[in-house]
Amino acid sequence: MALSKSRFLAFGVAFALSGCSFASDALFPSLGGDEPAQTMSIPAAQSEYSSDPTVGPPPALGSTNFEPGKVTPGQPTGTFVGQKVNTFRNELRQLQESIRQRNNTLQTIRNQTIQDSQGYHETVAVINARLQVGTTPGNPVLHQRWAYAQNQLEAINTDISAMNQLATQVASDSAMAAYLMDSIRAAYGLSGAVEEDHLQLRVLEDEANQTTVLIERLLSELSQDIARQQTYVANERGNLNTLALGIKNGQLYGSSLGNQAAVRTSAAMPMGTLPAANIAGQRPLVVIRFDRPNVAYEQALYQAVSRAIERRPNASFDLVAVSAPGNNAGERALGVAASRRNAEQVLRSLTEMGLPADRIRMSGMASPTATSNEVHLYVR
Repeated sequence: MALSKSRFLAFGVAFALSGCSFASDALFPSLGGDEPAQTMSIPAAQSEYSSDPTVGPPPALGSTNFEPGKVTPGQPTGTFVGQKVNTFRNELRQLQESIRQRNNTLQTIRNQTIQDSQGYHETVAVINARLQVGTTPGNPVLHQRWAYAQNQLEAINTDISAMNQLATQVASDSAMAAYLMDSIRAAYGLSGAVEEDHLQLRVLEDEANQTTVLIERLLSELSQDIARQQTYVANERGNLNTLALGIKNGQLYGSSLGNQAAVRTSAAMPMGTLPAANIAGQRPLVVIRFDRPNVAYEQALYQAVSRAIERRPNASFDLVAVSAPGNNAGERALGVAASRRNAEQVLRSLTEMGLPADRIRMSGMASPTATSNEVHLYVR
């Protein structure tokens, strides 16, 4: 990250140049308490050098071909049990034919999902490549490509809906298979059977059991595909939101912060009168000085928060609006209102980057040493 492009100074130390730093002890203080706090610069995340940092690889789909075997033909015995065996045999054939159709549908959906995922990744990669080399804020061509990527992601969501529908059908087949197995086993207890009837029942029971196992495997693999795809689409929606922010500002960020956050813990503070900050003895992760119009802080803010979440996935944050001292009550009131607006702007940036609002707690304070209105971000 170039210092000339940074918008804020970091971690409670006033620097002459704008930049981004990481206070390691602010996040992970020394247990001994005697070591001085260390400040280190944050290198760009490895993903930022990738041509496609906001999109992870699509989840692997199952590859099993669920092709049922054939039903062994039998000989009529002329008994009532023999007639039941023949009925069961026909029902098993119908069930297996249904499974073949489900399997064909599954393979079709998988192929379509792979094509839709590849198309989505190609579109997003083009956007990221353009942002990586630099572009104008709000580039209309990238806006169009972003909208197209959103449509492609919805196509993947449609594929998931087709999987869910197929899973419902397979579940019905599973119930039918269980009923057929119970009926076959119950037939052993019918009177009037000959040995050939029981022999054919045993063969039929084995084949029905194999079909039942195949159905259960199909349903299990299909359920895993659905779960992985749903998580993938949810993550990519967050990544698209962050990508939209990058297009708006004409610069590349990375994957959604929401995808990096493993646990949501803290409730957001109300947006009315800000409560007093309670950060005594803490060092800020980030300090943003709003000492000029259009402060460009978002890239450095993203990197600092991303690194914090990387080290502590369940971290939550205190966002503090810091107002500068004024010469009179009127100036102080104006400063408090301006610092609150600045904090709300930073909050919007963080949520657009994908950080859940319930991970951020807002508060305010006045600082006798601040030379301009500031926004501080602390890790909890």
